[in-house]
Amino acid sequence: MDYKQYFEKARQASRSLVSLGKETTDAVLTDLAEALVANTELILAENVKDLAKMPIEDPKYDRLKLSAARIADIANDLKNVAGLSSPLGKIFSDKTLENQLHIQKVSVPLGVVGVIYEARPNVTADVFSLCFKTGNVAVLKGGSDAEFSNLTIAKVIHEVLDKHKINRNVLTLLPAERAATQALLNARGFVDVLIPRGSQSLINYVRENSKIPVIETGAGIVHTYFDETGDLEKGKAIIFNAKTRRVSVCNSLDCVLINQNRLNDLAALLSPLADGDVELFADEKSFELLKASYPEQLLNQAKPEHFGTEFLSLKLAVKVVADLAEALNHIADYSSKHSEAIISEDAANIAQFLNEVDAAAVYANASTGFTDGAQFGLGAEIGISTQKLHARGPMGLEELTSYKWVVRGDGQVRG
Repeated sequence: MDYKQYFEKARQASRSLVSLGKETTDAVLTDLAEALVANTELILAENVKDLAKMPIEDPKYDRLKLSAARIADIANDLKNVAGLSSPLGKIFSDKTLENQLHIQKVSVPLGVVGVIYEARPNVTADVFSLCFKTGNVAVLKGGSDAEFSNLTIAKVIHEVLDKHKINRNVLTLLPAERAATQALLNARGFVDVLIPRGSQSLINYVRENSKIPVIETGAGIVHTYFDETGDLEKGKAIIFNAKTRRVSVCNSLDCVLINQNRLNDLAALLSPLADGDVELFADEKSFELLKASYPEQLLNQAKPEHFGTEFLSLKLAVKVVADLAEALNHIADYSSKHSEAIISEDAANIAQFLNEVDAAAVYANASTGFTDGAQFGLGAEIGISTQKLHARGPMGLEELTSYKWVVRGDGQVRG
């Protein structure tokens, strides 16, 4: 198949977005939100076809699964994006030089944004909304595991674009076959930036093989440290929420670190997890303490590989540390630099943790489940970047822009 035609049409479509006004952009997104809800039954029927291909115990199953409530949430995110201010045309710098050249630094779209993703049909709508709002064309390559869902959502988007007489190539959904991935990785000159969303293996593959600049949205190996002064009730609620709210997402908790001076509270701290059927992998000290209280079938002795694992399931590692310093060292060794949290009532320890932990999002006395573009007031997100160049953390509208220098003169020449 000649994939070049897809990329050429996408590049051409990016020029047409420049002339769209905010009113038109927001009207499209609002209409799309209503259209997705109106097509809920059709989308769910196609989603069932995808679910039938995946074992229910697969960690990606929950990400793949849609429901009327989840479609309504996607629609609400679209409306939120429509209601946000556009980041385009912002003037970062404005000056007139001695030679009377007037120079401005102005925000502009990235251009054509490619996204490779796995079992996440919501990404199809989320990425389109954020790209469209920022004047970017979206070229999407979903996995075969979500093929029917992605095709149906893309069809609804194209119908709304047609209604508004907008070039439907502002959204391109590539075929689900593997060859399309290779073509996208090599679409230099057509696609400006590539964003992988999925497993660590997918992210590594894209980073190692892409000829296009890549923004990594990395895996989440997430820790919460329960400090010597941690509030037990806060800790119980935060840890339970961070682990069980939605286990298949990257902000889900993977490891609890507890100060050795609070071991008497360990059983109570983790007791809600038993009701949530969370399987623990506990180090030697915590295992001995939990044997008397935690369900035997859910309690295991940890092996070295359990630390530094993104479980994406109802599994959690537990480790006892001597103090904050040891907790910080453990996090530095095993963190994927996504989200990390401390539960403490000690202001100095909180300040040290927030300052020293190298992660895209750091928390004090709150669940890491909040690491999400919508929760951060971004409307939605195109991914959560764990790198430091260009973007870090939840990527919303501003992270989908670049800038250019606009220079106005009156005949000046350089000597």
